[in-house]
Amino acid sequence: MALTSYRRLVWRHLPIMIVGILAGYIVGCNKPAVRQTLSFKHIFSRTPQQTVIDVDINKYEPNGVKPVKAALVALVRNSDLFGLRSTIRQIEDRFNARHNYPYIFVNDVEFTEEFKRGVRDLTQAHVHFGILDEESWKVPEWINRERYEHVKSTAQYPHGEKDSYRKMCRFQSGYLHRHPLLADLDFYWRIEPDVEYYCDMNYDPFVFMQQNGLKYGWNIAMPEFMATIPTLWNTTVQFVAEHPKLLASDSLWPWLLDEHGNYNGCHFWSNFEIVDLSFYRSAAYQTFFDYLDRAGGFFYERWGDAPVHSIAAALFLNASQVHYFDDIGYFHPSVLTCPRDARTKGTCVCDLNKSFVQDGICTIRFLEVKQSIVNPNATKLARLGPVHYTEPIIHSVLPAINTI
Repeated sequence: MALTSYRRLVWRHLPIMIVGILAGYIVGCNKPAVRQTLSFKHIFSRTPQQTVIDVDINKYEPNGVKPVKAALVALVRNSDLFGLRSTIRQIEDRFNARHNYPYIFVNDVEFTEEFKRGVRDLTQAHVHFGILDEESWKVPEWINRERYEHVKSTAQYPHGEKDSYRKMCRFQSGYLHRHPLLADLDFYWRIEPDVEYYCDMNYDPFVFMQQNGLKYGWNIAMPEFMATIPTLWNTTVQFVAEHPKLLASDSLWPWLLDEHGNYNGCHFWSNFEIVDLSFYRSAAYQTFFDYLDRAGGFFYERWGDAPVHSIAAALFLNASQVHYFDDIGYFHPSVLTCPRDARTKGTCVCDLNKSFVQDGICTIRFLEVKQSIVNPNATKLARLGPVHYTEPIIHSVLPAINTI
């Protein structure tokens, strides 16, 4: 009987109790200490610098003023709609549904209404569409057309016969960051159709890069197909000889050379890159691009934006400003990279058995060279893979640098 009376008493006063609890919660949330615990705090245990990021969650509303002026950006065509929708679906699920950074898409022709609708259906974030101007999407007047046509007709490498591919490489190298839709951005994250993201991102990479002074972020590095860039390195050496003061004091230049001091073709795949746009807007980068552009290699050969961006990052940035996003599982058609613990724990679903680039020569060499510059007193490598040089890398490449 006493238990029944107690239950009746509880049910009678339950509404008052709920109202009291809610009122206390609302009042408590207005206290600074409580507000702080309710904001986003992301601790980066995998990063070079241990950083705690405290960001107001309200800034990530679709109309909120983001903590960093940044966007996800792609050069795409109307025919890329299905592949791009797949990419956006994954980025939204893994990251952007919580952060709502805007998307910017540019094209050499007007986007169709079907394309715009198909993209906007997948996100609450703002989406902007732009078109390229004639200057950024053309074969320059200094290119010898007869020579160029001969190159296209005899090329023995993928896309060797295509005008559009060469224009794309030139645009991505020197004009994307100058498009008016990017004018107010401080950072961009380049995305592409038909790629896959395998890991939840529980932090904001833009904020992480800004707070740690990082300028260039990547997660796949491989040797370039040298038949497409036979004179790129010699042209770069000539540029360095003419502009030696543009090199950063602690640059990653040694990463570009093998143990004999020769160019190794290593480059970051630029289909994934997160970049502080002040790097591409810098006088050093723009001078370098203009020099390459005048040399004609985007058309007489098939210089890609990936080796151009990578060489520039190795020349003009300090090693500490370049970051390997090894925590992001990512697939670009034919190549997969996974975090090392992705099969057994964490928020990734990524098959490490199918991922090889994290142990490839260009990745291991990057880790060795960066460590030799940033932390030369380290007693072991930042990461030991199946491929690494037993001789300290800095000793084998310094003589080659001194001859430039």
